Amino acid sequence: MVTRALLILLLAHHFLLMPVYGQSEAALKEYFEGRTVKVKIAMPGTEDGVDLYPGTAKPLDFPRHADRLKDYGTALKAGDEALVTKLKVKSKLIEFQLDGGGYGTSGDETSSTISTGSTPKTKREQNLEAELKREIDPARRRAIREELDDLKAAREREDARNRAVVAEAQESRKANIRQRRLEGGSRFNLRYKNGVSSTALTPDAVKAALAAYVEFPEAPAEPAPGTAAGGDGPPPPAHPAPGGLPSKGMLLGDVDQLLGAPRKTSERMEGRLKVSSRIYSTNAGLVTAEFVEGVLIRYTITSN
Repeated sequence: MVTRALLILLLAHHFLLMPVYGQSEAALKEYFEGRTVKVKIAMPGTEDGVDLYPGTAKPLDFPRHADRLKDYGTALKAGDEALVTKLKVKSKLIEFQLDGGGYGTSGDETSSTISTGSTPKTKREQNLEAELKREIDPARRRAIREELDDLKAAREREDARNRAVVAEAQESRKANIRQRRLEGGSRFNLRYKNGVSSTALTPDAVKAALAAYVEFPEAPAEPAPGTAAGGDGPPPPAHPAPGGLPSKGMLLGDVDQLLGAPRKTSERMEGRLKVSSRIYSTNAGLVTAEFVEGVLIRYTITSN
């Protein structure tokens, strides 16, 4: 009976605490989301963001912070204003997301690798190899070898062309990812070794943990226009991607979103690579864009 009574008390304690946790997160979201703050340090263009350990002797690991800035570039500079787009509480972590929370979240393209195989042997080359095994005449064997050498050289030239196209597409994709990282915002991760306590789940506690790294202006009485506190998703980033013409390295879907539905599409093979061509009607003229593996490698503009 004693054990059963103790179990009931523990369960009651657990369920009583659950609403407090949820209400505290909701209160934090209502207070912070949609407000503009000013960052005091450079922040990397990655969802990894900046890790802080409040209450410790060394809240910020500067060498690790420097590595992330070097690896991903600076999305927010010291002195930049940024919109708090999302605040999320986990068991040992409070995420304080700015201008989108950093590039690399679900749906963001992070790989620049484009694969292509070697050009296969033609049927003629395969037949010649089989014939060479049967042939005993020295002159005929020499002629077969010479033709095989020519066919092999042709395959190697085609492979070299394919590698050049793929290398160009990969560099374009890398450049596009780097640019997106600079436009995707960043975040602070408040990490608590023993878990997020109830005392940490208040606006004042979060502001105190971030005081050395974030400047908080006086909060207005009402949420900023166009934002919904505690909504299903974060507001759009404060640094939207530039409009107008596309840039090399953009993905096909992003170009369609930028320029609209294509007026005409076609496909062709360049060796082992499939090249997609799409023509768009824009105010600047007709844009003819070419994609390899869904990556924009070149485009031209002609008058309407």
